[in-house]
Amino acid sequence: MSSTPSAPPWNRRRLPRADDRIFLVTGGNAGIGYFVAEQLSAAGATVVLGSRNPAKAEAATAAIRARVPGARLRAVRLDLADLSSLGTTVESLEVERLDAVVHNAGVALDDPPRRETGDGHELMFGTNHLGHFVLTRWLMPLLSAAPAARVVTMGSFAAKSERLDLDDLQSRTDYRPQRAYGRSKLAQMYFGVELDRRLRASGSTVASVVVHPGGALDSLTPARPPVHVRTTGARLSAAPAALLVQGKHAGARPAVRAVLDPAVRGGELWGPRVFGLRGEPRREPVWNHLADASVAARLWEASRDLTDGRGR
Repeated sequence: MSSTPSAPPWNRRRLPRADDRIFLVTGGNAGIGYFVAEQLSAAGATVVLGSRNPAKAEAATAAIRARVPGARLRAVRLDLADLSSLGTTVESLEVERLDAVVHNAGVALDDPPRRETGDGHELMFGTNHLGHFVLTRWLMPLLSAAPAARVVTMGSFAAKSERLDLDDLQSRTDYRPQRAYGRSKLAQMYFGVELDRRLRASGSTVASVVVHPGGALDSLTPARPPVHVRTTGARLSAAPAALLVQGKHAGARPAVRAVLDPAVRGGELWGPRVFGLRGEPRREPVWNHLADASVAARLWEASRDLTDGRGR
């Protein structure tokens, strides 16, 4: 009796080849998204960078090609704060299928005042969560056309200590920028978990996986000029922090594994191994509050209402 061979152990230095696959990385022009795109390109995939800024996307493309000879890259204009533009963005992909999307792009504000998107949504919630919610709806036909596509949602360790206020998702009554950011990322993560429940219920071949980068600092991130430039002083001053956190190149690894590792399953949560802050990616238990299906379902319905059904 023969047995099905198991997948080889995960080794980030020997990524599974993905030469015939197509991946979209939102916010792939900078930060963690850049390193997700770089690492997926090294596996041979065709990688599409979704970016609001064509010049930054061009710089990121050049930086990746300098490190990955023969990298197959494209860029499309993507503005998650403009929900009405997302259908056009998906049309501009000009592909028959999509093997994965990494929902990475995001906005983080540190100071008041509260800002809104053109659709009237609080900027971080509207971009980080609602934008990806609607984008997924537009992408689903392309994802369903692939043999086993994945939606990988990049959450945040900051969301672990947050709780959603379902009566004030837009932070209208009590706006605190850092809390609003954490809650926007938590909403993204709820979406990723609930999406997988709905995909399984419908018998879809698409899987949804949630990841987070742990603690990922610019000062611990290797230089990728002109996308990221790190001075010697910044590197030396950040050295002690490396005991607890990591650079954005390492923060990208849970998402890369969620895209490429055949052992990863829908509905799972992946993050860094050491206290959830640094180290190689590992599967971790879904956080207790994130596992609350009633909150996830209520958020889904509220998101659909807020986007006029465009996320269905």
